[in-house]
Amino acid sequence: MAPSMRARSSLRLALFVGVVASSMAPALAADAQPTALPSVDVIKVEGTLDRPLLGFVNGMLDDASARGATVVLELDSAGGIGQGAVALADRIASMPVPVIVWVGPVPARASGGAMLLMLASSLASVAPGSQTGPLDPVDLLHPDAAVPGLDARIDGWLRARGRTVDRTHEDEALDAQQAISDGVADSAYPSVLDLLNGIDGKTVPTASGPVVLHTHIASTEAEAQAGQGVSIRFGELGPVRRVEHAVASPSMIYVLVVFGLACLAFETTQPGFGFAGFAGLFLLALGAYGITVVPPTWLGLGVLLAGLGALALDVRLRRFGVLTWGGTGVFALGSVLVYGRVADPIRVSPWLIAGATIAAFLFFGFGLTVAIASRDRIVSTQRGLIGLVGEARGKMAPDGPVFVKGALWRGRSLGEPIATGTRVRVRGVDGLVLKVEPETEPMAPND
Repeated sequence: MAPSMRARSSLRLALFVGVVASSMAPALAADAQPTALPSVDVIKVEGTLDRPLLGFVNGMLDDASARGATVVLELDSAGGIGQGAVALADRIASMPVPVIVWVGPVPARASGGAMLLMLASSLASVAPGSQTGPLDPVDLLHPDAAVPGLDARIDGWLRARGRTVDRTHEDEALDAQQAISDGVADSAYPSVLDLLNGIDGKTVPTASGPVVLHTHIASTEAEAQAGQGVSIRFGELGPVRRVEHAVASPSMIYVLVVFGLACLAFETTQPGFGFAGFAGLFLLALGAYGITVVPPTWLGLGVLLAGLGALALDVRLRRFGVLTWGGTGVFALGSVLVYGRVADPIRVSPWLIAGATIAAFLFFGFGLTVAIASRDRIVSTQRGLIGLVGEARGKMAPDGPVFVKGALWRGRSLGEPIATGTRVRVRGVDGLVLKVEPETEPMAPND
């Protein structure tokens, strides 16, 4: 064969090999890619099901649904505020991915609206020693209000899931074994990790059809390297949502409002507006947010504020009389009424009310009375200093220390900054502050 013929044959062979190799490359690359591990999102649902917590859970469910992740709700809740828990249960029943509810760890409970999440889930489990139920009241804020059509809604969830639940004991507190016997729970596991390993391979119903669970956790290095296991992501409330959730309870709202108003009352006995005043405004802002989540009885709140107002008025009048005693009684009555109609799990403790009433009586009746009397004595003394000459003991720009008649006072320049060591004359009093200006006249012998 001629050299040119051999060259053309070699070229054809090289092109053929290149085409075959290029066609096989994607398949080989795909084989080399590691298979994505199944995803499990473990969401901690702890405390009353209020607006901040429900918003967090719904956001996590959106993300899990978009990624096709199995959801595990680690539940410990006495119930919900309003109808938000019912809406969340509806959401869980319509999720295209499995939603597993586990009541734990001990001593966790799932009562009221939290129990609805168990009934709407693809699979419910409990920790030994936990409590399930009672279902009533669903709304802790309005325990006597029935949820229209709730029984039909629950039956619809159970029918869609193919579950059989004995609902004759749903208004009782059930232990783990009773919850399993009645069909409210499917199994008992002491931890989330035991749960995930125990339910691996089970087929559970979802809104999009039956799904086989892949929740096995790799327990050895070999399993992990072989890709045998799941990718677990834990979700908890962030710092801001945690604060919102913490202040959205009747007891916390009560404490924030009472302490906030006490701080503002104390600030009225001080010159200017300082730390106590800003702290009071901050506490009241938190309390106001809590009120938007857990509204009180407005009559009770009005009575509570009237009691505190009477106590503060008696302080301003420099008396310790009828207003102090009557205001204390009205404050105690308002404390009982402000959240008197809520369910027991979120009711303000009688011990807290008693302690706050005693503290308010002592704070307004004695503490502020003494503070304002002391202020009056100081102001009276300061007014007697008007016209006297002293010395600036620090730069006054405009405030600074001033030494007058053997004592150090807080002074304020009426004009330009005053240098240290300058002789000054007291021209007036502003609260507890001496208003001064540089002294230009020669010092008299009696100065």
